[in-house]
Amino acid sequence: MTGGVYDKCHLVLSIGSSFDTVSTLTQETLLDFRNITVLRDGRRALDGLTVSIGLGESTAIVGPNGSGKSTLIKTLMRECYPLDREDASLTIFGKDRWRLFDLRPMLGIVSPDWLELCSRQITGHEAVLSGFFSSTEIWPHNELTPEMQEKADQVMDLLEITHLASHRTDQMSSGEIRRVLIGRALVHEPRALILDEPTAALDLRAVRDFREVLRKITRAGTMLVLVTHHLPDIIPEISRVVLMKNGQVFRDGPKEDVLGSSSLSQLFDMPIEVIQRDGYYSAL
Repeated sequence: MTGGVYDKCHLVLSIGSSFDTVSTLTQETLLDFRNITVLRDGRRALDGLTVSIGLGESTAIVGPNGSGKSTLIKTLMRECYPLDREDASLTIFGKDRWRLFDLRPMLGIVSPDWLELCSRQITGHEAVLSGFFSSTEIWPHNELTPEMQEKADQVMDLLEITHLASHRTDQMSSGEIRRVLIGRALVHEPRALILDEPTAALDLRAVRDFREVLRKITRAGTMLVLVTHHLPDIIPEISRVVLMKNGQVFRDGPKEDVLGSSSLSQLFDMPIEVIQRDGYYSAL
């Protein structure tokens, strides 16, 4: 359906059909959005957004609430769809059409939505294994191979959560379930790990421990796309920052150039002093 109006995330570009069309971009590009507009609840959550992120380019997307950060990720994950416009284009890994179930294993995602979906009466080990099937638990028809079991064990060891293997996810702390969900996202070796507000509701110790886990993952070679409005979430291994405001890119570039007091004061419409220490940034 072309040009129709929907209240929620809103379908228009024909991505997800039964064939793939390779664009002129190389597959070294994670995403390339050109003049993308997405309506949510009748509002322009993305308003002519243009942004491109290359593979291997760990990036933080920063902005106030309502700036369009999460909608950008939902559009990337094919949960939201842009308006059909002649001057708009959208490619993921250099393609403008994807089968949804082919795309999902290539993008490991941890979001507040998944925290709710995976907090249930399953063990940490089962939750990690469910990533192989793009589900929230292991179903009777799912065939678990020894290789899957071994990979899940390796990922849980990397994330230092082997002690959670037999614990139920609905009885875990917020920090523990986040690590389990990262394990779930990593088992199929995605080309990029995408985290949406990953430290929300974590205490100070849990935030510190979680950041160390992220550093370990990126040092192991996994590309990270981090969506946040908390500067301390931006680990030293992230080199690029995209600032978003009102559904558009406000500023984009190297972290040390973008995360300045003037830029962030304009972004959040309030006086902000940025402090950098040991590779981390904070705001006063």
